[in-house]
Amino acid sequence: MDPRPDPADAVADLFDSSLNLEDAHFKEGYAEGYDYGLEAGREEARQVGLKVGFETGEELGFYRGCVDVWSSAIRVDPERFSSRVQKSVKTMELLLERYPVLDPENESVQEIMGDLRLKFKAICASLGVKLEYKGYPKSADDKNMEF
Repeated sequence: MDPRPDPADAVADLFDSSLNLEDAHFKEGYAEGYDYGLEAGREEARQVGLKVGFETGEELGFYRGCVDVWSSAIRVDPERFSSRVQKSVKTMELLLERYPVLDPENESVQEIMGDLRLKFKAICASLGVKLEYKGYPKSADDKNMEF
């Protein structure tokens, strides 16, 4: 056996280490990018959550205020309001109480909010008042919504 190293093996080792170096840099870059993406995603999700939570709370507060005023007016003079309106106000109050404020991932939030909006419009129509919550988009504006 010849004790001298084969030059072809030295060249092969050089290429192997170059390939391993590229692979190591790729994995390191991927890990750094992944970590950065997670952090950026968390911050963006936090900002979106704050915005949506505020908007939802504002809308719920508007409906709560309307229900409180209507309930007070009904207590003062129940004869001025039809039984249908009285029942609708009570139903809207129950919907507000059922809304899972502390559980925003609850699957019923969209359904309850939709029911609140419909009940609100029905009560306003029954009372003959032009009252609307201006915080959420109108159907014409829905086309311009972005997520």
